[in-house]
Amino acid sequence: MKLACVVRKQHYQFTSVRDVLAKASEEKSGDHMSKLAANSALERMAAKVVLSEMQLRDIYENPVIPYEKDEVTRIIYDDINLSIYNEIKNWTVGELREYILSFSTGIPELTRISRGLTSEMISATAKLMSSIDLVMASQKMKHQAYCNTLIGEPGRLAFRCQPNHPIDDPDGILASMKEGLSYGSGDAVIGINPNNDSVESVTKLLKMTHDFMQKWEIPTQNCVLAHITTQMQALRGGAPISLMFQSLAGSQRANDAFGVNKEILDEAMDLMLRKGTASGPNVMYFETGQGSEVSLDSHEGVDMQTLEARTYGFCRHWKPFMVNNVSGFIGPETLYDGRQMIRADLEDLFMGKLHGLPMGIAPTYTNHMYADQNDQEIAGMLTTLAGANFYMGVPGGDDVMLSYQDTSYHDDASYRELLGLRPLREFEKWLEKMGIMENGRLTERAGDLTIFD
Repeated sequence: MKLACVVRKQHYQFTSVRDVLAKASEEKSGDHMSKLAANSALERMAAKVVLSEMQLRDIYENPVIPYEKDEVTRIIYDDINLSIYNEIKNWTVGELREYILSFSTGIPELTRISRGLTSEMISATAKLMSSIDLVMASQKMKHQAYCNTLIGEPGRLAFRCQPNHPIDDPDGILASMKEGLSYGSGDAVIGINPNNDSVESVTKLLKMTHDFMQKWEIPTQNCVLAHITTQMQALRGGAPISLMFQSLAGSQRANDAFGVNKEILDEAMDLMLRKGTASGPNVMYFETGQGSEVSLDSHEGVDMQTLEARTYGFCRHWKPFMVNNVSGFIGPETLYDGRQMIRADLEDLFMGKLHGLPMGIAPTYTNHMYADQNDQEIAGMLTTLAGANFYMGVPGGDDVMLSYQDTSYHDDASYRELLGLRPLREFEKWLEKMGIMENGRLTERAGDLTIFD
């Protein structure tokens, strides 16, 4: 395995596969903070050259965190189809990139080959791709999942209606939920981030959203994004849950900090399939984001993008209905500005899709980042073009509970109009019945909350 090259008469030597992966990454402030990033553009280019010539077997035989030490690594490796891996193990990363981008390679080929790829291989490929490459490759892949509705059909784009409230006030949540639904947002899920994480409060919110869905016959899912153990307690107590949520990371240490592991996730999924209200079989919702491991001092010497890819390898074990990143949620210590945020969103969408996941995007930023609404809208438009399954819907684009910026209900409608996309099939019929949509376009009744009187 070659770990050195010469660029502009300067010799660059790398210490390991993990070192090459880190230094081949596009510039991210979190990798600099972890002292993993390339020291110059030339060193970054040298790392990309070395990575492009590395065989997939070199990456397979050198996981960035050892199998014996890390549960995430074990899940990724135990789920790999070794027959498919053995067919391609002598390919270089550069050859894998060319195969993915080839006009003759479609979704059947990409779906099959993904089963033989470790997450580090997928991360490595993304590091060799330009923004156009990432969009074109992502556009090829569309993955479906079914909870109460079918997400991921070609020509359709869904949204999570996110009616958060600083004190979980039911009237405030209900008003925001009605507004989102009236703009066609909420077909992915009606999902609330609770301020109060108690079982009693979470149960109350779950019952409120479930009862509203039942009253108005809304074909969607409900979810309260409390810790998974809280949701499990609520479910055991009879709370109506159709989709169970958890934040996940790409190292066991980070997941330990989140208070989650394979045993808990297995138990939660089994409980949902036995007691949840959804038709299923896809009953799990995961959120991820570049930088969470850095913020928890749990990166294990691995770059943020590769850790994010490993998170997707971990996620796919539970066949989720929804996975989305919130890579700009932490702030400038992990993604410094809008350019880094946009790049992360494109990388994450591609990597999630190549893992076979029904992938959505939350092009988020915080007010202390060097980013603004223009950056967010560019990220949203690019990832819509690249075929994201869903986005968030936040009143006014400003989450008043979590204090960050995300896509608004108006943004949601705009993304659909840009590419002539429609809501999920069952939800579109409901919108038409309510007079909110006609022939795939919002009517003048959009935004009129009196339709729920």
